[in-house]
Amino acid sequence: MATLHVLRVFVGEGGAGGNPLGVFLDGRAVPSGERQAIAADLGFSETVFVDDRARGQIRIFTPAVELPFAGHPLVGTAWLMAREGAPAGTLRPPAGEVLVRCEGDSTFIVARPEWAPPFEYLELATAAEVDALAGAPGGIGEAYCWAWIDEEAGLVRARSFATEVGIAEDEATGSAALALSARVGRELEIRQGAGSRLVARPLDDGLAEVGGRTELDEIREYRAGA
Repeated sequence: MATLHVLRVFVGEGGAGGNPLGVFLDGRAVPSGERQAIAADLGFSETVFVDDRARGQIRIFTPAVELPFAGHPLVGTAWLMAREGAPAGTLRPPAGEVLVRCEGDSTFIVARPEWAPPFEYLELATAAEVDALAGAPGGIGEAYCWAWIDEEAGLVRARSFATEVGIAEDEATGSAALALSARVGRELEIRQGAGSRLVARPLDDGLAEVGGRTELDEIREYRAGA
């Protein structure tokens, strides 16, 4: 058995939304060959295994594949490590070093936009058109669909579909938010899913950051198949 923390990352106003995330802080207790099956069993869009807390070394799995980088798993893991008294200034997923910082009650990660999955970024005319989508337009395997709510204020409505990696619709997609802010070259507040809130901005040297609030929903002992 291993201890599982269940979080919601990028929580919006009044505790709305937030993308569920499973984190095993003692990832070394879970054999590498069992991790993909565990992620599929849990069914979260991503599950994290922390292999070395001191170094911030982690691995990230969707229900179908392992990812080298993902936004909400890194933000949530950074928040959880700080809550447990072992804050990490840097996390190390397979993609590379990801810097961590806190601002008020939000946790931010700094990374390279090109590490985001290969989404097609589809700008629609209105937020209502984004809301009306039944899935990715044209059956695109990884689509990030967005529209301005208020362009002057940098306020965006977005939805994310990633069936190619086993995620029908993602509640909050930090990597895509980070990449979108770099593409449009400005700070964004993104409203995604059923109520999630993400803040993203481009930085110097080709970097960008994304962050938001995280809440802990549950701690439990996990047994495969239980």
